[in-house]
Parts: sequence; structure tokens; C-alpha cells
Amino acid sequence: MNEANKGVALVTGASRGIGRVIAIQLAKDGYNLAFCYKHASTAAEEVKSKIEQLGSRVFLQTCDVGNFDSVQSFIKDAEASLGPITLVVNNAGVINDNPLLKMDLESWSSVINSNLDSVFNVCRCTIFGFLKRKKGCIINISSVAGVYGNAFQVNYSASKAGIIGFSKALAKEVGQYGIRVNVVAPGFIATDMTEGLNSKIMEQAISNIPLRRIGEVQEVADLVSFLASNKASYITGQTIQVDGGIIL
Repeated sequence: MNEANKGVALVTGASRGIGRVIAIQLAKDGYNLAFCYKHASTAAEEVKSKIEQLGSRVFLQTCDVGNFDSVQSFIKDAEASLGPITLVVNNAGVINDNPLLKMDLESWSSVINSNLDSVFNVCRCTIFGFLKRKKGCIINISSVAGVYGNAFQVNYSASKAGIIGFSKALAKEVGQYGIRVNVVAPGFIATDMTEGLNSKIMEQAISNIPLRRIGEVQEVADLVSFLASNKASYITGQTIQVDGGIIL
């Protein structure tokens, strides 16, 4: 059970993978949770049930985070249900890999929309409340691909690099109002997206990681938990990698 209510955390992409564990960890930390889903309704309901078992209140609703009006409506309804949002974790994202030579406009646009436009939409719809209250925390989930680039992922790498630039600029804008903005950049993390990889690819990936293992989702969630806490009260505008040293 959580010990005390710290406010309301909005987590996008919380139905599965990294977002799911982040949402559950924040519930353990004492937050009530607002999160949305676009397709995975059954998975979202399972996360909702888990969070409620931890003693937190939950607001769950369908929302296309790549659509500004949808996000605006979701946030309005979430705050009417739970109260003012105090923490934002932008985690929603997709991949659609191909060499640039074979990448069509839809593959480019859909990834940019889901990964980067969504960050603008959520931050734009919550920032006024943060400024008004002179309090708030934003944690955007990027990737090591956004720091260093990945071949055959120009769309994904561009979207994740955009998140880093967005976050640094916003941190400078709103720091004077007591609002912190940071980025978490995971490396190779064990999620449902990595489960389908064959053993040869997994072995090759692990051989490139100095710690010689794939990261756990909880390790990403623990960093988010720290950055959201008062222990990180003097940290803003930073991009922190959780990657086992894969890029050194």
C-alpha cells in the first residue's frame, strides 16, 4: 500500500512495457494515476486493477496522444476526476523501422506523431496548471537512439532526439517557476518488443553491453521514481541513460 498521496501522475503508454511498470511504481510511491490507452483496453484494465490494489485512485480513458483535442479532453476529464496533475511522464511511443530508402511518408509521420507530437500535446495541455501553481515535474522517456542514432531507425531516432531538445528548451523556460523537466533514455530493455527477438540477435546485443545483460523495466521505473521525488529537486534539463553502458 502507498503511504501518502503525492498528487496525480499522468503516464502515457501505461498499458504495457515500461509505462506499465512506471505507473505501478508511482502508485507505490503515493500518486494517484491518470493514464490512457488507444488499443490495449484489456491490458489497461489490468493495470488499473493493480494500481487500485495498491490503494491509489485511477482515471482511465481512451485517448490518441498524437491528437491534441483528444489529449486536451482526456486531461480535462482526468483532473475533474482526480484533481490537478502534478507529475507528467510521457512514455507513449511506437517503432516502424526501415532503411530510409524504403521508408514511406506514413512510416515517418506515424512515428513522429506518436512519439514526439504526443509530448508536445501533453505538455502543452498541462503546463498552464503547473505554471499557475508554480509546481510540477515532467519526465519524458526518450531512448539511446535519440542520443546516438540507430541505423534503420531514422524516424524513431529523430523523434527521440526531438524529445531531448524539447525537454532541454522547456526546462529553461519553466525552471524559474519551480518546474523540473528531465529525460530518461533507456537502452536495451526487456519488454514485449524484445521477447520476439531470436537468440542470436539477443546474444549479439548482450555482447555489446559492458554489463553483459539486458536491462529490466523496473530499473527504468526506479529512475523515474527518483527523478519525480524531492531527492532530485536540483536536477533539471538532464538526459539520463539507463543502458548498461552500451554506448561508451
